[in-house]
Amino acid sequence: MQINVNGIDTRYVLSNEGGGPWLTFIHQLGGDLSIWDQLAGYFRDDYTVLRYDVRGHGKTSVSNQQFSVADLSQDLRGLFDALGVEKTHIVGMSMGGMIAQQFALDDPARIDTLTLCDTHAATPPEGRALWDERAATVRRDGTKALAQATMERWLTAGFRNSHPEVVEQIREVFENTSSEGYAHACTALRDFDVRSRLNEVALPTLAVAGRHDAGTPPAATQAIANAIRNARFELLDAAHLAPIEQSQRFTALLESFLQKRV
Repeated sequence: MQINVNGIDTRYVLSNEGGGPWLTFIHQLGGDLSIWDQLAGYFRDDYTVLRYDVRGHGKTSVSNQQFSVADLSQDLRGLFDALGVEKTHIVGMSMGGMIAQQFALDDPARIDTLTLCDTHAATPPEGRALWDERAATVRRDGTKALAQATMERWLTAGFRNSHPEVVEQIREVFENTSSEGYAHACTALRDFDVRSRLNEVALPTLAVAGRHDAGTPPAATQAIANAIRNARFELLDAAHLAPIEQSQRFTALLESFLQKRV
């Protein structure tokens, strides 16, 4: 389905076989809503599951102007308004986790629970140049230039070797991501910083990290959990896409977390 949100033609998928509480999934940089296919299939019998392509990703339009994570949070608000979502559980991974943090600060009353995966609350000063380099690379050579290194960073060698079909699907989505959309998002993530405000978040929060995540070290996700009152932190035997690599374990964690609060 397509809908116009803040002037951006936005793709979303709604699965509401169960007609239960809303559950919203937000994907990573260089991904799209398909990363959540398996999880959406599992939860759709008990929840109204919403997935969407973030601005500049998948089949959602590319913005002509630079945007911030705060703008992406407003996109999410616009999507909720258009679909009549009054309150939802939110699960965000990597970039999706940053959007989720920002939305929790912007519209906390619209969130039931917050699940943050393999994400951080700010780019450290020494990491800012990396985002600029990635943006420059994809503008010059396209996202394919970063694909192999990204797959190696996102998923452990063991998983890549045993699940080549999953890796191929994730890689294909990454390589088909708009270069300009990816570059704009790199700049948005470079400038994201909500560390000083996380103590304002009073929502039930589950933070999940991959033990082998080199790009976003587990300590960064744990720092978010430490800053949010009564947040729970879980470490999985995975790299950056922990909910995908350890899908069964993550599904069990999320199901238990949600059931306690439905």
